[in-house]
Amino acid sequence: MAKYSVFHINPLFFATLFLLFHGNLASKFRKKNSIGLEEWGYVQVRPKAHMFWWHYKSPYRVDNPNKPWPIILWLQGGPGASGTGIGNFQEVGPLDTNLNPRNSTWLKKADLLFVDNPVGTGYSFVEDDKLVVKSDEEAGDDLTSLLKGLFNKNVELQKSPLYIVAESYGGKFAVTLGLAAHKAILSGQLKLKLGGIALGDSWISPEDFVFSWGPLLKDVSRLDDDGFQQANSLAEQIKQQLKKGQYENATNTWSTLENALGSTTNSVDFYNFLLDSSMDPLTTTTTTNVVLSKKLTFGRYSKYLSSLRSLPAGNGESLGTLMAGPIRKKLKIIPQNVTWGGQSDLVFQALESDFMKPRVAEVDELLSKGVDITIYNGQERP
Repeated sequence: MAKYSVFHINPLFFATLFLLFHGNLASKFRKKNSIGLEEWGYVQVRPKAHMFWWHYKSPYRVDNPNKPWPIILWLQGGPGASGTGIGNFQEVGPLDTNLNPRNSTWLKKADLLFVDNPVGTGYSFVEDDKLVVKSDEEAGDDLTSLLKGLFNKNVELQKSPLYIVAESYGGKFAVTLGLAAHKAILSGQLKLKLGGIALGDSWISPEDFVFSWGPLLKDVSRLDDDGFQQANSLAEQIKQQLKKGQYENATNTWSTLENALGSTTNSVDFYNFLLDSSMDPLTTTTTTNVVLSKKLTFGRYSKYLSSLRSLPAGNGESLGTLMAGPIRKKLKIIPQNVTWGGQSDLVFQALESDFMKPRVAEVDELLSKGVDITIYNGQERP
């Protein structure tokens, strides 16, 4: 009787095999077209941890030795939101979600470098779930490894100052990256010029955010006196937990606060306070059944990220469909088993203990080292 051997193959084996054939450190593709020169690829920032990047060289570039053309590194929020998808096609990249030229693209002022950060976000991936980052510092270290892989052997890139621009939770990654990169530059391990950092509506001081919610919602008549007192009481509890270094407990209380505000404000939309969650096209999949549990809050955020992937794009398709279809086909290098945003829930959950940790001290430290920092804010937080 014939004997048959059964082999159980880990699907991520194919991803590893792909990277081995295309260069383990910085495999990339290059394409020149009407929006300039594009390059994209992977950098293995740690063993079995692969970060996807996408660089646009601007067609508006002006060569001036007295004013070098800058590069903007865009860091998306979340944690777990994709820079190469959301930041690129929905915000500042050369093409919109219909793949039409964007008149307001930031390419008119700088080259753009989008990344899917931390690993596990967007098209970045880890071969073992345990390898997702557990802290903002780890994310900063991974980003520094990415920059080493891209800049250290590219003299042309080294001529341009790098500006780190972040929104929402990405601001925490921006400051930890700023410190790690500054240290690596001084030691000669990273060859680039750090031009500065811009923090947009950044989650660098969660305590200030939670104390602002009650007064703001009361001022716009979304919250009554009882709801206002409850919100301030929970914010005060968070303040004491942060003071004691009880960051995971603070995350739990933040969850309770968000759910409490949802129940007392007719489910106010946390991403646009002028709307209810059910009115906002970004959050139409969000449940309005309020349960005081961290699981629901994390689930709501997960659904929010999913709703971003479901926004209408070209021909009425979602952004996720766009990224998984025409964009994936164009990129050519995405491992077969990797899906865009497939590990984003892991990213968010792994940072639970760091989620409420403030990063104001890191901003002060960067300023003391002479790094220029700009802070900007707006009504809506992506």
